[in-house]
Amino acid sequence: MWTVIYIAPNKLIAEKYKTILTDEGMLVQLRPIGSAHLGDHASVEILVPESEADEAYEIITGAIGS
Repeated sequence: MWTVIYIAPNKLIAEKYKTILTDEGMLVQLRPIGSAHLGDHASVEILVPESEADEAYEIITGAIGS
C-alpha cells in the first residue's frame, strides 16, 4: 500500500523531493491534487510504500530544513 508522506505546493517541488528519495533507493509516486486546469501549479502528493514511509518522511523533513 502507498502512503502519502508529504503534499508539495507544486510539481517542481514534488519532482525535487522525488529525486532526493529515489537517490536514496526508494520507490516514489506523485499524484496531483485538485483541478487539471492548475497544471504545474497544483499541489502534489508524494507517496511511498507504507514500509518506507517513516524513513522517507525523515529524509523529506531533512531536505526541507536545508
